[in-house]
Amino acid sequence: MPWLLQVIVALVIVGLVLWIIQQIPMDPVIARIIRVIVIVVICLWLLQLVVALFGGGYGLLPRR
Repeated sequence: MPWLLQVIVALVIVGLVLWIIQQIPMDPVIARIIRVIVIVVICLWLLQLVVALFGGGYGLLPRR
């Protein structure tokens, strides 16, 4: 499953980026805004991936 490996690698990279942002001395408000933006983008990316993998139907449950 190469897509699963890509997801894991992407999440590790995002985790490292968030850790680096935390290590840089900057205003806490700016750091929090950056963290929130990164987390929202990752959540949207994962949601898009889930929809692409399990079909983009109109309902949440598969049709029978």
